[in-house]
Amino acid sequence: MKTSAFLIRLLLFAVFPVAAAVPVVASASEAERGAYLFALAGCEACHTAGKEAPLLAGGSALKSPFGDFYAPNITPDKTYGIGAWSDDDFRRALKEGRSPDGSHYFPAFPYPSYSAMTDADVQAIKDHIFTLDPVAEPSREHDVAWPFSWRWLQTFWKWLFFEPLEIPKMPDQGKSLARGAYIVLALGHCGECHTPRNALGGPKRDLRFSGTAEGPDGKPVPNITPDEETGIGDWSSGDLRYFLRTGILPDGDVAGGSMIEVVEKGTSKLTDEDLEAVITYLQNLKPLQNPDLKTKKKKKATDDDW
Repeated sequence: MKTSAFLIRLLLFAVFPVAAAVPVVASASEAERGAYLFALAGCEACHTAGKEAPLLAGGSALKSPFGDFYAPNITPDKTYGIGAWSDDDFRRALKEGRSPDGSHYFPAFPYPSYSAMTDADVQAIKDHIFTLDPVAEPSREHDVAWPFSWRWLQTFWKWLFFEPLEIPKMPDQGKSLARGAYIVLALGHCGECHTPRNALGGPKRDLRFSGTAEGPDGKPVPNITPDEETGIGDWSSGDLRYFLRTGILPDGDVAGGSMIEVVEKGTSKLTDEDLEAVITYLQNLKPLQNPDLKTKKKKKATDDDW
């Protein structure tokens, strides 16, 4: 399926994103890049309610302390999906958390991480989505408790907690580490689940990737920093490589919950070069311990946490 020519074209686009606007009729290589970025960004896993459901017609419930959130229909249907959106509408949604009418999205949508995506990658994802089948199915309304259901309150949430993410500069570490940072921080938005949050849902940035006792659906999410006691510091590169490809943990068990979808529809599709970049970045993170997670768990993350 992955020919050498395909990989060469794919990596050239991934490592050196084009600055020019994507043409109306995308080339074959641009279409391949869009499909690849679509997978890494987790669009299918969030916006599709199970294997038998129409692709991108709306996701399953994401349970949180504030209520249940449902990812909307993002098929190219012009009535119920995003078929009437302009390129700028799509960019503002992903990078600013705003709908075409200017209202704010809830941060269950990971726009704080997507804000670091390049405009070229955002455009490639939109172009790919618009090649898919439209589905005339209305999005399910969120079931969020008052007063958190008031969208205008997101203005204040953004004032407190949202600032466009910037990928840290790493000129002395080589392109692999920088590429890994971009995939983990922006495209893969790993910090959205693996970072603890305060009572208002704001991320505790000083504990990024250190895990949380109460993640999506109220389940614990493990520490993915290289801390040897509570994180993945005792995982080898081979352990990480095998897990991201298969979802199988070093002890032979299998990841559960939403992580298995992340693997099946996202990390398993990483090119070899991007996979190594992700591993390099994770292994170079500062080892951290989340005091709350450590107190509640008092042990290393297990397959139940994944």
